[in-house]
Amino acid sequence: MDPEGLALLLPPATLATLAESWLREDCPGLNHMALVTGAASSQAVLWAKSPGVLAGRPFFDAIFAQVNCQVSWLLPEGSKLVPVAKVAEVRGPAHCLLLGERVALNMLARCSGVASAATAAVETARGTGWAGHVAGTRKTTPGFRLVEKYGLLVGGAASHRYDLGGLVMVKDNHVVAAGGVEKAVRGARQAADFSLKVEVECSSLQEAAEAAEAGADLVLLDNFRPEELHPTAAALKARFPNVGVEASGGITLDSLPQFCGPHIDVISLGMLTQAAPALDFSLKLFAEGATPVPYARC
Repeated sequence: MDPEGLALLLPPATLATLAESWLREDCPGLNHMALVTGAASSQAVLWAKSPGVLAGRPFFDAIFAQVNCQVSWLLPEGSKLVPVAKVAEVRGPAHCLLLGERVALNMLARCSGVASAATAAVETARGTGWAGHVAGTRKTTPGFRLVEKYGLLVGGAASHRYDLGGLVMVKDNHVVAAGGVEKAVRGARQAADFSLKVEVECSSLQEAAEAAEAGADLVLLDNFRPEELHPTAAALKARFPNVGVEASGGITLDSLPQFCGPHIDVISLGMLTQAAPALDFSLKLFAEGATPVPYARC
């Protein structure tokens, strides 16, 4: 999917609400520096200072729209960043521009970091010849999930379920609470009805077969070593060819190729959102008629 089109997934009202909440968190009271900067019309350049993938433009726009500033982008969403890169220009009253600065940079750094990690994972998986889905997980930052899930999509990965209601996921604790795999799957199938898929986390071939027999659409083989994973997936597919198989649990970019195989449909990595390094961006004001520079002058 073209990253430029992904902005259509984001409801404007949701973007505005998120931007407003982030700005309120950063400045819930008096903005003392507004008296220093004043309200004169100003302009700034957004610079990318580390390599990676640009992601988060709709959120960046929403933040500056809240403070009456306008953003002009010079690079499209999903661009490969080669530092130091001039990414955008922002114009508006000086005190408003600086009010949005840190919030916008924090968001963009984090979203672009997730997209960069997702891109690296997808490219690594494709390099093995595997054609399945590289996915994120629900291991996201509270209050920041939409940004991180969006970053996964920009990076070419699947976002996996957005929340608890996006897929009926029967995990080990649910199995214990329900009194067994079969009972848990039956209950899940009732809850899912016709509109949702049911996935069951399994720790053995026996559990996976029991889940498939009970009506699971997908089986999550969790924390399997590669040498155990592939024979288990092959045996499960031989009996239940229509059941999807997901591999997960401690998978990293380095170990990812070992988990790619013909019987694996999805590989999910919590580290794409939980451990993605943030990219380095800066926003530098410049005087009218001056040449913008990425680093502050002494």
